[in-house]
Amino acid sequence: MDLDEVARAILDGNRYMVLGTADEGGRPWASPVYYAPSAYSELYWVSSPEAHHSRNVAERPEIQIVIFDSSVPVGEGRAVYLSATARQLREDELEAACPEAFRTTAGARPFAPAELSGDAPLRLYVARMTSCEVHVPGSHPVHGRGLDCRLPADPART
Repeated sequence: MDLDEVARAILDGNRYMVLGTADEGGRPWASPVYYAPSAYSELYWVSSPEAHHSRNVAERPEIQIVIFDSSVPVGEGRAVYLSATARQLREDELEAACPEAFRTTAGARPFAPAELSGDAPLRLYVARMTSCEVHVPGSHPVHGRGLDCRLPADPART
């Protein structure tokens, strides 16, 4: 099991992430959001700047993300745990970012820059990964340690 490959497969094979943010007082907030990965180092999503998690990102850009396949049987869980820095993209970045952010839509529609700027109700956000860990079952023949654990991975490494 190459842990970098596992991380890439999870990022490519799922469409929703759990975004973990904290408000100015440190209170945690978890939100499921649809995402699009880019170069295994960035994740894009669209959200209202008035959403609780968006306000939290504006206050505290350091976030945590979990992406997992909830359809697998118990004991066969696969997940990545990401630390990242998130932000809303500026209007002058949208022209270059939208083609990347919406290149894989898996049923979602792509947005044009005009739909994410000005008086529009939604904005484009990006999370830049600062670290990645992969969930490893305790019984794994190579990496198992008796109990489930997290081991470092780098999905951007080729």
